[in-house]
Amino acid sequence: MSHQGSCHCGRIAFTVEGEPESGLECNCSICQRRGHVLWFVPRSALTLLTPEADMATYTFNKHSIRHQFCAVCGCGVFGLASMPDGTPMAAINLRSLTDIDLASVPRQFFDGKSL
Repeated sequence: MSHQGSCHCGRIAFTVEGEPESGLECNCSICQRRGHVLWFVPRSALTLLTPEADMATYTFNKHSIRHQFCAVCGCGVFGLASMPDGTPMAAINLRSLTDIDLASVPRQFFDGKSL
């Protein structure tokens, strides 16, 4: 199944293939402050519908995750990184998907603060 996602103002739009079986709630400093609920997918499942140049990027600490957000409205839509085996992945912020009932998605807790 394909899901539509965007930032609040619509400048950043994308589709993602798959079905979220659960959402990950991380307590690292950025996820805690932004309130992200993450769904990890292969990078190939994510299709950006707007130019990549329209996105702003934030990295911190080890700079291993590129946190992508809209420079206009500030909404964080997804992060880009690699799995330990080098496979490209995307961490989709489930709150940015327009057709997901977030209350029906089970949550898992991840202690990113301890990394």
